[in-house]
Amino acid sequence: MKKISILITFLIAIFLTFSCVNGDAKNKINKDNLESASSRDNEIKKGAATIGFDKEEFDFGTVNEGDIVETVFKVTNTGNTDLIITNAQASCGCTVPTWPKEPIKPGDSGDIEVSFDTAGKPNRQNKTITLTTNTESGREVLTLKGSVIPKTN
Repeated sequence: MKKISILITFLIAIFLTFSCVNGDAKNKINKDNLESASSRDNEIKKGAATIGFDKEEFDFGTVNEGDIVETVFKVTNTGNTDLIITNAQASCGCTVPTWPKEPIKPGDSGDIEVSFDTAGKPNRQNKTITLTTNTESGREVLTLKGSVIPKTN
């Protein structure tokens, strides 16, 4: 019985040894995948995109209720890789941002246009626009603030 178990173990070891030798690993490499991985790795080595603003906060002062407040935030790519803004989400429906949908190349700039409808928004206002980006933090926040004089009936 002991001889049979040793023989079976020996046969399994021989089988496993020779079953792994049936091909050259170099022939199994897909050249397209290598080129794609190399290109991806070069982009990763550049680091995360970085973003610069001409301003991060806009104080619109005092306006009358019903006025539309508009401003532009200038965004500059200060990094070494393309800056991508995938979304711009306002803190309420009364604030509407428009942002560049195409990547911003290193050194280039783009505009984030924001409009705020003050109708139904009397008194002190503080609205934010959250940008979803490929920067290290993944998000950037812009702010609109000011006072709205209520309508008199």
